[in-house]
Amino acid sequence: MKKHGFAGILAVAGLVAATSITPGFSASAAETYGFDKGHTEIRFLWNHVGLSEQSGEFRDYEGIVVWDRDKIENSKIDVSIKVASMDTGVKALDDDLLSENYFDAARFPLMTFKSTSVRQTGVDRGQVTGDLTVRGVTKPVQLDVQLRFHGDHPLAGFIASYAGAPYAAFSARGELLRSEFGVARAVPLVSDRIQIVIETEMRQAK
Repeated sequence: MKKHGFAGILAVAGLVAATSITPGFSASAAETYGFDKGHTEIRFLWNHVGLSEQSGEFRDYEGIVVWDRDKIENSKIDVSIKVASMDTGVKALDDDLLSENYFDAARFPLMTFKSTSVRQTGVDRGQVTGDLTVRGVTKPVQLDVQLRFHGDHPLAGFIASYAGAPYAAFSARGELLRSEFGVARAVPLVSDRIQIVIETEMRQAK
């Protein structure tokens, strides 16, 4: 069972920043993508007093990604995450993390991420930097992003809901120091450094 300790953040939010990178494809206009929530995970990982690696997930979020494939640097991400949607699999831990001890979700119900720069670093890779706001504190967060897929969904011929619009899939990785956002309880016994892991499938908006 997971013990009390910090269950990292956002990550997320930035998370999804991943979706703004689409190297390797040409287009003539910016495109807007939305999350396939059935196939998106915004996860955070931390070390618990040196004994084990733990993780959790944010399950409720909204946002858009505007992807300009002609000028990647013009792509934009704007995401908000409901802090109360945190799920570590241990209710007692979730309750503690949502309390004033950590996220104080009653006073700060949302985390937000807004991109400030997007740049291509390889054929299918890029970096997204943005402002992450947690508990009223805003700091820059950077994500390394990999484009995993773009095109008609492979299941479109079998499942009607997948047909009709292109999909893009991304993986993103990053890290942050939770203490910088005012979530510092139990540092350094419970790790200050939080790993961010995002996997997302996105559908182009009509």
